Amino acid sequence: MSTKCTHTDQIHHVAPHTHGCEECLKTGDSWVHLRMCLSCGHVGCCDSSKNKHATKHFHATNHAIIQSVEPGEDWKWCYVDQVMV
Repeated sequence: MSTKCTHTDQIHHVAPHTHGCEECLKTGDSWVHLRMCLSCGHVGCCDSSKNKHATKHFHATNHAIIQSVEPGEDWKWCYVDQVMV
């Protein structure tokens, strides 16, 4: 496991596609916290949510880095290197 993220080249200037989890909004489901993909702007629910759509998006796309979009939170996470960015 790396101690440094090696995927920062995947970070793009993106805006969130929605103001909630994209998949949960479509199905009428709920979420706990929201994460935004910094490669494409997809918004998914966190791993504390039952559907874990942010992680599912990573597995489907290999977009490595997410950012919390929760008020007052300012952090990024790399799924591949398992480190804060």
